[in-house]
Amino acid sequence: MRPRNEISERRLGFIMVVPTIAIIGGVALYPILNAFWLSLHHIQLQFPRLGRPFVGLGNYVDLFHDSQFRNALGVTTLFTLVTVACELVGGLALALMLNRSFWGRGLVRSAVLVPWAFTTVVAALLWQFIYNGNYGIANAIALRTIGHKIEWLSSGGWALVSMMIADVWKTTPFMALLLLAGLQTIPSDVYEAARIDGAGAVAQFHRITLPMLRPTILVALLFRTLDAFRVFDLVFVLTQGGPGNATESLSYLTYIKLFRQFDFGAGSALSVVTFGCVLMISFVFIRILGTRTN
Repeated sequence: MRPRNEISERRLGFIMVVPTIAIIGGVALYPILNAFWLSLHHIQLQFPRLGRPFVGLGNYVDLFHDSQFRNALGVTTLFTLVTVACELVGGLALALMLNRSFWGRGLVRSAVLVPWAFTTVVAALLWQFIYNGNYGIANAIALRTIGHKIEWLSSGGWALVSMMIADVWKTTPFMALLLLAGLQTIPSDVYEAARIDGAGAVAQFHRITLPMLRPTILVALLFRTLDAFRVFDLVFVLTQGGPGNATESLSYLTYIKLFRQFDFGAGSALSVVTFGCVLMISFVFIRILGTRTN
């Protein structure tokens, strides 16, 4: 039998976490379950007299046969892969630079974090001004380098690239901040021993920095991938999903279904699918990549 003290401590621990579990259940779990329940009904707010007929998985079947959904999923996936990869490379380069000792390092660290300090809406408005076809600095540079303007926000391919550039500019400092924190946990004695053994800078990076930084890289990638996959405000301000639906993300398509078409059944189904994708991404990072950090 277990000692009475151990049972009492377990019971006390359970009692203390019950309020937290209840709050999390009310704030997070209930909206998810409610969204799933709504997704099983046909709900058109323009026609309240039709009621809320139960359609089962009909909304999900229609969703996966919808070319607009497939396009949004492809745009979101491409945006996530490209931006997170660029932010990881740029953030690691910035972190390695800021980890060195040089005059004015504190000022440089503060300056690097300025883009991340902007809210996404403000950053998007700033880049909208930069991409302006008449007075934007992006086309001024393009005229001087390649001799003609670029349709940054009115051409399908360039609009997505423009959105990626804005996201990388804003969020790379966040990635650098996380990686810099990881770099500063690596003992300097390890590098000193490697230098005594004759290891160069490249060998130290591959044999010491990357392996010991891997847990931090995992956390940074997890945060940024989940955030990038749910991109909305950048799309809303910069492109409105256009031209056409070239930059339409899953979150923005959900917004269109819910608040422009007032189709709460399809919109709820889309939000549940987006949640499922985010959950799957989290599972992949934690279970597959996480085992490599042990």
